[in-house]
Amino acid sequence: MPRIIAWEVTRSCPLACKHCRAAARREPYPDELSTAECFRLLDGIASFAKPLIILTGGEPMLRPDIFGIAAHARSLSLPVAMAPCGMLIDDAAARRMAEVGIRQVSISIDGATAASHDAFRGVPGAFDGSLRGIEALKRAGVPFQINTTVTKGNRAELGAILDLAVRLGATCFNPFLLVPTGRGKELVDQELSPAEYEAALGWLADQTGRTDIRIRVTCAPHYQRILRERRGRAADDGVAGGCLGGKAFAFISHRGKVQICGFLETECGNLRKVDFDFQKIWEGSEVFRALRHPDSYGGRCGCCEYRFVCGGCRARAFASTGNFLAEEPFCVYQPGGTKGHRDEGT
Repeated sequence: MPRIIAWEVTRSCPLACKHCRAAARREPYPDELSTAECFRLLDGIASFAKPLIILTGGEPMLRPDIFGIAAHARSLSLPVAMAPCGMLIDDAAARRMAEVGIRQVSISIDGATAASHDAFRGVPGAFDGSLRGIEALKRAGVPFQINTTVTKGNRAELGAILDLAVRLGATCFNPFLLVPTGRGKELVDQELSPAEYEAALGWLADQTGRTDIRIRVTCAPHYQRILRERRGRAADDGVAGGCLGGKAFAFISHRGKVQICGFLETECGNLRKVDFDFQKIWEGSEVFRALRHPDSYGGRCGCCEYRFVCGGCRARAFASTGNFLAEEPFCVYQPGGTKGHRDEGT
């Protein structure tokens, strides 16, 4: 069953982030889902599962019906989170978030200072705007986490950004490892090398014992291997982790296209074409079905003893080879054995 669905409710955004997977622009995008279609989408999901719905974008707050969408999701007992840029959150917006039952808001901070964050986000004042939004969330009692896209440019600031997240009162620090899609293709020279990637994940793993903030890492499935190596746990210990795309996670675009994740535009189905029957796509998509069998992955990924708890990044594999089942290109680990086949279900 799906546990998390990230839904790009709009692609419009006031920022011009260097890493944006959608290369989003401020102006409206044609053919986005209508309010009625958004409600039908949620009805279809809630009819068979109760995953966390992350309202993302673009900038989700640019949709005038965003709080109505959130309220409809909550009426269906769907938990809701939101991922705005932060600059548009004032006291009134934060109170509305609390009123409609948004359980968590994620705010991206990609530099420890205004200079480094604003340079990455492409808009002067973005850093200060995000901090003002965070203060409004705190006044309204809405929990928030800090997301950070990790590149060569800010890797040295990770410790300072984590400290900032703690000082601000974030519940979680959630670094994302850069995936070179959308405008991110222009940042290939900013992508960590495999060795740097491993070192950054090792540093993050060393922070997991902190009691002042929770650490969660996204778009870095081999973080699960590193955690197990440090803690002496079995390679395949039955604990879910790694890339959840197609297994417990899906992404829905602003036009209703279902994908493995936001960084991999391979279409798994279109909700408009199946009368918004999300279950039909989730259970029947050949792409999703292939992802649920890591034994079929290419190269080292297919024979790695960590393949069921890691699986590699399918978006990076696709960006490098054109095949989403290919070997993860940014992993330094050499498999030491196999664990036999295991049925991941269909």
